[in-house]
Amino acid sequence: MAFRKIVDYWKYPSILLFGIGISSVGSWIYFIALNIIVFNMTGSPLAVSALYIIKPLATLFANLWGGSVVDRVNKKHLMIALDITQGMFITCLAFLTNTLWAIYLLVFLINIVGSLYHPTSISYITRLIPQEQRQRFNSLRSLLDSGAFLLGPAITGLLFLLGTPIYAIIINAISLFLSALVTLWMPNVEKNNSLNQVSNQKLSFSVIKEDWKIVLRFSGRNLYVMSVYFLFSTFVVLQSAVDSLEVAFSKEVISLSDSEYGFLVSIAGAGILIGSLFNVIFTKGLAVHFLIGSGSVMVSVGYMIFAFSSNFTMATVGFFVLAFSLAFANTGFYTFYQNNIPVEVIARISSIYGFLEALLVIVLTSLFAIGAQVLSIKLLVALGAIFMLILTIALLCISLAPTKRKYYEAAS
Repeated sequence: MAFRKIVDYWKYPSILLFGIGISSVGSWIYFIALNIIVFNMTGSPLAVSALYIIKPLATLFANLWGGSVVDRVNKKHLMIALDITQGMFITCLAFLTNTLWAIYLLVFLINIVGSLYHPTSISYITRLIPQEQRQRFNSLRSLLDSGAFLLGPAITGLLFLLGTPIYAIIINAISLFLSALVTLWMPNVEKNNSLNQVSNQKLSFSVIKEDWKIVLRFSGRNLYVMSVYFLFSTFVVLQSAVDSLEVAFSKEVISLSDSEYGFLVSIAGAGILIGSLFNVIFTKGLAVHFLIGSGSVMVSVGYMIFAFSSNFTMATVGFFVLAFSLAFANTGFYTFYQNNIPVEVIARISSIYGFLEALLVIVLTSLFAIGAQVLSIKLLVALGAIFMLILTIALLCISLAPTKRKYYEAAS
């Protein structure tokens, strides 16, 4: 009887996690294959770098209005439509690998769809998963993401041995169609109640403008929640900026060989997987405020060790520490976010703040790239790690404040 109750309790979360897992593995296969296709076509690292710029540009474009759309439509139906649309675009990509501008256009469209999918899935998950189950769900999702980080490249390598990178692109398209099929089995969480009063509004510039005002008013009334959100988002932006110099730092400053750098990446994968496993096993004993604060600080400590490394061993330790700690920080943040943002506006808040985060990624990554040329890579990576540590210590202090415990009680 108890077993039956557990099965019923986890039936839909398990199906959802299965769909997320399929999609995550497919995304890694697509990501690596696309980089190789563009490099083989052009022989230009700059052409490959353009792929990394397209994603935040697509996020900027989509997130201006995406949340307004997501909060006004049925989330299950939209997730299915977005999976199918993305799968169709990726299928087209597999047959248009001879024209660079066509690849860039399709990648831009694929990333627009991906930018819409993110707030849609957050809204759906928040509606589907009860508060007391979210921390466990998010820890399992983190485990799946880490597994995809290891499994995706391994599958891609095998596909390259069996054929061309095109096969890997097609595999990702199939994974998205499978994800859409899995989502069909999920419950319609909005079937028995109206979406809300905004669902009947037609999308227009004035409606989008009003939605931005709603987000600003919510942020003003919930300064603590949005302060945690802002600090964590800035922490993520700093990670992106430092990561953009990771290869150059490893090879030019620490003087690692290609094989040593490859091993360093493998260590990071092992760290993510082990951290995720620990997170899943001990999640009941880990409070959300501890996960956000301590997890973020330990990620920063890992970056500090890496930034001040003088040899391969120190760099390895730094990579393992930051990768191990990421699962804890991300699980804590997503649980806190889902428990403190009203589900009726969660997509709009996610989109608008995601727009600002993407803008900061572009600006800060560009500044780091220019600074690395004008100053030095070592100085930029060190400054990034130091600012990251200061930021996460501030996050730790406000997350552990006794007077703010009420924001975490429902999730702990």
